[in-house]
Amino acid sequence: MVFKRLLGSIGVGGPAVDTVLDPVSAVPGGSLSGEVRLTGGRADFEIEHITLELVARVEAETGHGERDGAVVFERFTVGGGFRLREGERRSVPFAVTLPWETPVTELHGRPLGIVLGVRTELGVAGAKDKGDLDALAVRPLPVQEAVLEALGQLGFGFKSADLEYGRIGGTGQQLPFYQEIELSPAPQYAHQVGEIEVTFLAHPAGMDVVLEADKRGGLFSEGRDALARHTVHHDQAARTDWNAEVDAWIRALVASRTARAAAVHGPYAHGGHDPHEGDHGHGGHHRSGPGIGTAVAAGAAGLAVGVVGGMVAAEAVDEIGDFLEGDEDES
Repeated sequence: MVFKRLLGSIGVGGPAVDTVLDPVSAVPGGSLSGEVRLTGGRADFEIEHITLELVARVEAETGHGERDGAVVFERFTVGGGFRLREGERRSVPFAVTLPWETPVTELHGRPLGIVLGVRTELGVAGAKDKGDLDALAVRPLPVQEAVLEALGQLGFGFKSADLEYGRIGGTGQQLPFYQEIELSPAPQYAHQVGEIEVTFLAHPAGMDVVLEADKRGGLFSEGRDALARHTVHHDQAARTDWNAEVDAWIRALVASRTARAAAVHGPYAHGGHDPHEGDHGHGGHHRSGPGIGTAVAAGAAGLAVGVVGGMVAAEAVDEIGDFLEGDEDES
């Protein structure tokens, strides 16, 4: 579904814009291509610039709880500096490079519930107007897919995915938000962990994989989150036993947090402060929540076999249009 709109800033009879993305979904750090199709209006117009904006639906914590907002996280000028004649049809092809931290919206063709869009801004005779909006589909990089596959194979199930406004401390995060993929625990960890949250922060050489375990509280201790970061390289995707690697990550995550909790709440503790308490490295913005893609069905196993089973199908473009209409940009 493509949104088409006459440019209100110049009134009835102005040019129309329709941006068409190539059908193959992009990957973080990869190329996004397509063309901007212009149709001239009832007079000649000077097209000063054609700009593409990458827009995301992001959750942010406020003093009154969480709210959703639209964040423009990248802009590209792909054309302009020409006169569009009355009634003329013109196509402007483009190919731009997505930021490495662009969120993943789908896995094996199944939507995760993340809302991304490409919005086209047309500069005409000194005016600007948001002329067209299209859904943006982004599939995972090989390492991202391998980690998620391993989690599915180990028995973790998909719960939801969302974008959180804020930064993860101690990383080279570039965007003003990060993606969380929330998973229900595998049976062998269900008595220790409420859920696992996965965040990928990709860069040209590889990525940081941030894991957070929402630890279940015991009889004498409160539930506390555990956090771990692992750096992997893109070329590891095909030469790593990811089931063993990810299982080791999870075991270490749970064990380290259990040890810290025991040290703080043990019988010889004297009210000391856990140095990890409250510090998730997320600038105070890291939280769990139902997100957009709440699971609606139990599925077969795997992220090709398990995590995908809980994904909710959605009309992503409709969500983007409804969400962004009338919303103020944040940057």
